[in-house]
Amino acid sequence: MKNSTLKALIFDVDGTLADTERDGHRVAFNAAFDEYGIDWHWDVELYGKLLAVTGGKERMRYCVSDLLGSDNLPENFDDLVPELHAAKTRHYTELLSTGAIPLRPGVERLINEARDKGYRLAISTTTTPENVTALLTHTLGADSLDWFEVIAAGDIVPAKKPAGDIYVFALKAMDLKPEQCLAFEDSRNGILSSQDAGLTTLITINGYTQDDDFSGAALVLDNMGEPDQPFNVLAGDADGHSMLDCELLEKIHSTHNI
Repeated sequence: MKNSTLKALIFDVDGTLADTERDGHRVAFNAAFDEYGIDWHWDVELYGKLLAVTGGKERMRYCVSDLLGSDNLPENFDDLVPELHAAKTRHYTELLSTGAIPLRPGVERLINEARDKGYRLAISTTTTPENVTALLTHTLGADSLDWFEVIAAGDIVPAKKPAGDIYVFALKAMDLKPEQCLAFEDSRNGILSSQDAGLTTLITINGYTQDDDFSGAALVLDNMGEPDQPFNVLAGDADGHSMLDCELLEKIHSTHNI
């Protein structure tokens, strides 16, 4: 029998904690392109296609090689990518500082409840550590950085999602087994990553990921739910609950780890 005690919750960031992609990262990329005089504009539809690739630097390179081509780009574009990405991160954190990107419904409530009940918390994401810090600071407050025992982010591992490396890193850092944790994701690449690391995974979809294949997810919801905003169950059994709370997490965990 597996260790049936749930000890930790591991969260993805972009799309899971907040709807950061369409009105955050996309806008920041366009601002960086404008800053460097690059004649690109990633509209909502195009950015949805680019999200098939994880990692901002990888996304820009993919855009050149597979989608838009290299017209009107500087000759040294590939070498410029890290600098562009740094500019994009700066624009993104400035946007977050305005409070323009709130946490998704139920996120703060669930995190606070989990802390009260003594669960360990971690983050596992392909976004940069700076982006994580900015989001947490401007939504939950600067103290919230200490709530998460491990923040596994960015280039801390060479292979990004859908590889499971970032989750494996977090598990190793916490000295926990996959069956002692639950993962929270929002995308196909995300669940492939968490499942590759052996984690039971819950999904909250967003506009970009609503049609993704979430085969194997323990539960698929439209959001985590609030008392006045119950979630909708898209796949799985929420056992009559209208919000994602620790009682439901325990039931899901026990069902999938026996």
